[in-house]
Amino acid sequence: MNARLKDPILTQMHSRWLGKRITLAHGAGGRAMRELITEIIAPAFDNPLLAPLEDQARIPAEFLQAGESLAFTTDSYVVSPIIFPGGDIGKLAVCGTVNDLAVGGAQPRWLSCGLILEEGLPIDTLIAVLASMGAAAREAGVCIVTGDTKVVGRGAADAIFINTAGIGTIPRGRHTGPRNVRAGDKLVINGTLGDHGIAVMAARNDLALQIPVRSDCAPLNGLIDVMFTAAPGLRWLRDCTRGGLATVANEFAEEGGFSLHLDEAALPVADAVRGACEILGLDPLYLANEGKLAALVAAEDCEALIAAMRTHPLGCDAAVIGEVHAERKGLVVLRSRFGGERVVDLIDGEQLPRIC
Repeated sequence: MNARLKDPILTQMHSRWLGKRITLAHGAGGRAMRELITEIIAPAFDNPLLAPLEDQARIPAEFLQAGESLAFTTDSYVVSPIIFPGGDIGKLAVCGTVNDLAVGGAQPRWLSCGLILEEGLPIDTLIAVLASMGAAAREAGVCIVTGDTKVVGRGAADAIFINTAGIGTIPRGRHTGPRNVRAGDKLVINGTLGDHGIAVMAARNDLALQIPVRSDCAPLNGLIDVMFTAAPGLRWLRDCTRGGLATVANEFAEEGGFSLHLDEAALPVADAVRGACEILGLDPLYLANEGKLAALVAAEDCEALIAAMRTHPLGCDAAVIGEVHAERKGLVVLRSRFGGERVVDLIDGEQLPRIC
């Protein structure tokens, strides 16, 4: 049995499910599916908006305050393996969607959960993943209020795929985007690069690597609220997921019509990640993260922003890693430790597939 089932939350689940597996009947719309939803899925996400178990969640309009606007996003998660050091597919599905909302300045509020389950999936594994989703949602302060479950035959999926959509509210006065950016603005990151990509890769059974790295998977909305309090004029934010910091930096430069100059000596990379990259020929700039963000901020606000970020557990390694320049529009340029320069381009394909 999975050790995660010792979690007190999991003990609330009905013991009659432990040791059983998903069958096609659990997605057929009948009694088996109803029992799966009411006894396993709904209790993991328990909240008043979900409790009626209608085909939709009815969200009272008074949740919106004057001057707020809505943000809406969706993402699907197919990570392999589904459980890895520092997280699992459930935690990833909540944190990824929460972060997609938060980097737009939104305060995430409600999520949906679409489950695609492969016939034969151990139900104790499903319970562990759902409990992880529930814990991540509570940590982020969001509610999972609606969802859907499908079961497919053996071989039609890889254990479990999850889609989460999210709605958040953007407080009045938060306006991020390329039009705000000016030459001289600083590029800031909240911590070390590549932890998630290396953790997932090392967890794969076909790689006999012993690398002490845990995924950085985490909800960033609390940190981002701290950042907006310290620097209300934050220019632009993105989370550094697939494609890593290099992809985000190129998106900033291309969409914003400026160049970004990165300082290699300032890039935070954990020793274990750096060592794994050297062995495997990977570049940490392109490795996926699930708890890191890149932010552009006015130079005069940078010191206060970094100080505030370092008061938050997810921002204690915050650092200034680059600067916006007006010339060489659309390029990302890395200044090496030895004073040289190279262009950091978008990568063709992915260094590591199915990492989120």
